[in-house]
Amino acid sequence: MTDATVPVPAAPDAPRKGSLLELDERTRRRNAAEKRFKVYGMIAVGIGLGALILLLTSILSQGLPAFQQTFVQLDVTLTEERLDKSGNRDPAELAKVSTFGYAPLIEEAMAAKLAALGIAIEGLTPKDAGGIISNEAPAQLRNFVLANPEAIGSTISFEFLANARIDGYLKGRVSMESAQLDSQVSPQQLELANALRDAGTLEKRFNWGFITSPDASENRPEASGLGVAIIGSFYMMIIVLCLSLPIGVAASIYLEEFAPKNRFTDLIEVNISNLAAVPSIVFGILGLAIFINFAGLPQSAPVVGGLVLTLMTLPTIIIATRASLKAVPPSIREAALGVGASKMQTVFHHVLPLAAPGILTGTIIGLAQALGETAPLLLIGMVAFVREFPAAPPEGFFDPASALPVQVFNWTQRADPAFVERASGAIIVLLVFLVVMNAIAIILRRRFERRW
Repeated sequence: MTDATVPVPAAPDAPRKGSLLELDERTRRRNAAEKRFKVYGMIAVGIGLGALILLLTSILSQGLPAFQQTFVQLDVTLTEERLDKSGNRDPAELAKVSTFGYAPLIEEAMAAKLAALGIAIEGLTPKDAGGIISNEAPAQLRNFVLANPEAIGSTISFEFLANARIDGYLKGRVSMESAQLDSQVSPQQLELANALRDAGTLEKRFNWGFITSPDASENRPEASGLGVAIIGSFYMMIIVLCLSLPIGVAASIYLEEFAPKNRFTDLIEVNISNLAAVPSIVFGILGLAIFINFAGLPQSAPVVGGLVLTLMTLPTIIIATRASLKAVPPSIREAALGVGASKMQTVFHHVLPLAAPGILTGTIIGLAQALGETAPLLLIGMVAFVREFPAAPPEGFFDPASALPVQVFNWTQRADPAFVERASGAIIVLLVFLVVMNAIAIILRRRFERRW
């Protein structure tokens, strides 16, 4: 017999007081905590949506006016005495007449238009009246004459851009009070703009030139456009797509399906993850050192920008592709190997098609990220002022060009307020491209994705 004591049975729990349908204090505290958490989440989402709406409202309010421009319609007499004194219509002799020789024709056309409409503004000189026309007008007139020498001696109707101050007046950016302090516009010119608008000679309408025209100088903000930047970005995206997609997919397939699991492959995987977090400006320094200084490729060329953006996009594509390959169930591989398929056939005939939606989605997201990059392109010289359109591929890949984000940066550095408006308009164009690319990624995923 031992001295062990018999354990005393525990007392039963005290019976619950009240009905089970009534909440006790602990349950009330738990429910209150859940409600607070939901409120915190809704507040966070509301703050995010509010910031997004504020950002979009600011961009749209400043950028949408850039898609409209003020035009003036004039009937210009192409005087033979000024443009072709010899009368032989020789292109070489016609080209000798600079834009300064065409400016008086525009002033004369403006004077004739005012006389025909019976418009007289006190204190307005003929030079000031012609000054409401953009400095791009003489170049436009000269290009027309060089392309159509037979038109010399006749009177042709033209639509010229109004200068930035007149355009800003119709958009509410310039007022009579500010014109009194501005050396580039006078209140009399604004009165003339009002009179021409009432007569139907001056109007504000959609400006396709903002999308199709090249950049312009500081003195002609109303004539600047995104044509060269859009083509440059398009060329770079072609290069990025053709290089990053096959290289990234091939590297992902090898690392995920064929590479042995050892320290070397682990080191590669860690470095790929680290490269995805490297600041983009580091890739710009790398591109400047390798592709320009060492390889001798031209600055401001889409081929250099495409190569730099390819290096930056590869980690994103590799990570997305490996995640898509891992998402394919192992049973697919086992079934293919079980019926006699080789490792290569299993990967390319079964695994890769099932992972294609994720691969395409990751590729498009990587391209969208590359499209909005600015810092690496600044280091390779794509911030330069480019007036000429690049040629068709493949020669155009080596011609000077700009890019949409770089064009935005370039315009924000200029003094004229009209360039700020155009920078916001360029941001809208860039956002449209990004939204379209992300929408394509979502459509592809929903179209080809299979659920297991």
